[in-house]
Amino acid sequence: MTVPACTVVPAQPNLLRRAQAVAVQLSLPCVKALPSTEGLLALVVDHDQGWLQLCGANAPGPVMVDFSDPAMLYRRKGGQNELLGRAVGVKANRHPQVFDATAGLGRDAFVLADLGCTVTLSERSPVLAWLLDSAVSTALISQHQQVRDAAARMRVVHGDSCDIQFMDGQGNGHAMGPTASDAAQADHPRVIYLDPMFPEKKSAAAKKDLALLQRLHSDVDDTGEQLLSWALAQPVSRIVIKRPIKAPFLGQHKPSHSIAGKAVRFDVIVR
Repeated sequence: MTVPACTVVPAQPNLLRRAQAVAVQLSLPCVKALPSTEGLLALVVDHDQGWLQLCGANAPGPVMVDFSDPAMLYRRKGGQNELLGRAVGVKANRHPQVFDATAGLGRDAFVLADLGCTVTLSERSPVLAWLLDSAVSTALISQHQQVRDAAARMRVVHGDSCDIQFMDGQGNGHAMGPTASDAAQADHPRVIYLDPMFPEKKSAAAKKDLALLQRLHSDVDDTGEQLLSWALAQPVSRIVIKRPIKAPFLGQHKPSHSIAGKAVRFDVIVR
């Protein structure tokens, strides 16, 4: 018997019909209450958003995508934001259009949007794409004006980034795939941002988030090298790759320069 990647569960009994509709949309099974099966991954559906939850007695807490939560509001003031902004080329009068090819939980994408960039978040997992889309919709009605402004600059597309080919400035090139076509018709991106999953993150919270992301991408051998090859073939002016501080260059491709923080660095390929 094949174990589903995720099972949809309503946060409250009166939300069962909403959970069932989400399950149909994502082609996933739906049950009425959180199962006790050890290690089962559940997408818990609430009124206007949802979260991921591992089942079992000793399972860690939920993982949410909430751009208004205290952790994200705190991160908006962090020094790493300045490094990320410098890496993609943000200046006082310059806010590049960014294609985040590995959106994940959307945190770096939100930071870039908060810095003034227009960001397309591409996510191949339908569950994560649904969570991201719900989070952006919720952020658009946040009580915080800056969160609403950032959300207005974010757009989620579901699909494999490697199936997209962007038009260049002369209209050359084309888009492939049902959702990639939609992405390519947006404003042409100037920067592709890659954050391949890596295991060197040390905090318990980061490890929990990474474990869930890896579960949802278990059908992909995500070394990042395929994504880099795809990105290098696109008509963009810059590619930015997030790496652990001591990791080798992705695909052994030497960047134009790197911007390093304490735990991570951003390798920048300027075209």
